[in-house]
Amino acid sequence: MRQRAAVLCGAAVIAAGSVAAVPAEANGPRQAPAAPAADLHWKKCATDDYPTLQCASLEVPLDHARPRGRQITLALSRVPHTAGTYQGPLLVNPGGPGGSGRTLAGFVASSLPAKVAAQYDVIGFDPRGVGKSSPALDCVPGHFDPVRPDSLPDTPDVEQANLARATSFAGACGDKYADVLPYIDTVGAARDVDAIRAALGAEKINYFGYSYGTYLGAVYAKLHPDRVRRLVLDSVVGPDDVWYDANLNQDLAFNDRHRAFLAWVAEHDAAYGLGTDPERVEAAWYAMRTALAKKPAGGKVGASELEDTYLPGGYYNGYWPYLAEAFAAYAVDDDAGPLVEAYEDFGALDAAGDNGYSVYTAVQCRDASWPRDWDEWRDDSWGLYGKAPFMVWNNTWYNAPCAFWPARSRQPVDVANRELPPALLFQATGDAATPYEGGIAAHQLLRGSGLVVEDGGGNHGITLSGNACLDEHLAAYLADGTVPRGDGGTADAVCPALPDPEPLQSKAASTSSRGSALHGLLGFRG
Repeated sequence: MRQRAAVLCGAAVIAAGSVAAVPAEANGPRQAPAAPAADLHWKKCATDDYPTLQCASLEVPLDHARPRGRQITLALSRVPHTAGTYQGPLLVNPGGPGGSGRTLAGFVASSLPAKVAAQYDVIGFDPRGVGKSSPALDCVPGHFDPVRPDSLPDTPDVEQANLARATSFAGACGDKYADVLPYIDTVGAARDVDAIRAALGAEKINYFGYSYGTYLGAVYAKLHPDRVRRLVLDSVVGPDDVWYDANLNQDLAFNDRHRAFLAWVAEHDAAYGLGTDPERVEAAWYAMRTALAKKPAGGKVGASELEDTYLPGGYYNGYWPYLAEAFAAYAVDDDAGPLVEAYEDFGALDAAGDNGYSVYTAVQCRDASWPRDWDEWRDDSWGLYGKAPFMVWNNTWYNAPCAFWPARSRQPVDVANRELPPALLFQATGDAATPYEGGIAAHQLLRGSGLVVEDGGGNHGITLSGNACLDEHLAAYLADGTVPRGDGGTADAVCPALPDPEPLQSKAASTSSRGSALHGLLGFRG
C-alpha cells in the first residue's frame, strides 16, 4: 500500500509519575560474537535507505509436530551488529497478522541510537504465508478491487451481496490452500521464531513487536520463557480479546479516533472551510459517504472505499492533513480528484495487500473460535452501529470470512507468564487498534513487566516514531535491561504525547518523518 508522509513536531508537557530505574538482569551482555549460523546463508539485499541489509531463507516444518514432514520457507533479513559488545539477535515484527517484517529490520536498526543498534543483529522475517516466504497466500487476487457493495447493509440485497463476498473468499481459501490453512496461526508462527533462533545459533532471543506482533511475542514467550532475553511489546493486543471481541472493541475505539480527526478539521477551519463545529464537520463527512454510495468518485471511491481511505487516520494522525484536504476538496470545492488520490495512497490494496489480508484471515480465523451463526454477527454489529457508525460494518465484513472458515479453530493461548525476565510494554491511551485496556491487562499478566504510557496519544505504534521520551525508555531497556518502576499506579512511566499535526503549507507540500516511515511498515487492522 502506498502511503504519504507527514511531519509531527514539538512536544506536549504532562507530568510523569515517579520512576526508578531497575535493571532487568544481573548479568551484563555477552562479549564474544555469536557462533556462526550454519543453516543460514546471508546475501546482500541492500536498499538506498538500508545499505547494510542482508537476506537469507530458512526451511521450517509446515507442521512442527512432524519435523520431517513437508517444509516451507521463511524469508529473513538482517542488519549485523558492528560493536565489540554483542547482545544477540533482536527479532522484530510489524504486526498484521500478515505484515512483512523484512524491511522493518532496517528501519529499527537505523532508528535506534547507533550505540544500541550496533550491539544487536536486528532480524526481520516474513512470517509463514507472508511476502517472500513460501508458500505466500493469496486466496482471491483483487478481492478489494473497487467498487464494492456498500458496507452498511441497510437492505437485504446489500447484506446478501456482502455475505456472498465473505463466503466466497472463505471458500476460495479452502479450495486453494486446504493443506496449508490448518497450520497458519500464531502458534505455528511462534514455533517458526524458535526455529529462527536455533538457526542463528542463539540460546536466547530479544524480541520487539508492534501491534499483532505483541501477541506473537507473548505467545512465543509462553512457549519458551527460558529462551527470551528481552521482550518489547508496543501497542499491545488485549490478551483476553482474541479475536472476535477485539474487533468489537476496535469499532468503538476507531469511532472515537475518527471523531478526533473531525474535531481537528474543525479546529483548522481556516485551512479546510468545513466549519468550526465538530458536529457540523461530522455531518459533512457522512453526507460525503452517502453521496459516494450513490455515485462513486472517479468510478473508484464508493462508501466502502471511503471508509478504507479514512481508516488509516485512526492508526496515525500524520495522515490527517492529507485526508482533510481530500475531504475539503470534495465537500467544499466539488473536486473528487484529491479523494481518489487519497484512496490510492491510503485505501487501495495491491498484491502485497491481498497477501496480507489472506494471511490476516487465515491466522485470526484459526487462532480462536468465531461465531458460526451469522445472526450473532448481525445483532452485535447493529447493536454497536448506533454508538460507532464509522467502522462497525466495514470491520464486520473484513472479518466475516471467519464465520465460514474451512479450517477448524484452536483455543487462544493464555499468555500469562511468571517465568519471563522483565518485559517492557508501550501503550497510548487513545490507541484505537489495540485499545489502552489491553495494554494494562497484558502488564498485569506478564509478571515483572514495565508499562510506559503515552498520555493523550492516539497513534498505534508509538516507539521510534518521533517521541523522544518513549524512545529513551526503549533505548535504556535494550542497552542494559533497565525497566521503569512507578509509584504503584497503572503506569510505570508516563510520556506526553506529541501534538497533532498542522495543515500542509501548500497542496504541493510533501514531507517525511520517522513516524510516517514506521507507519508505512506497520500492518493495518491488526
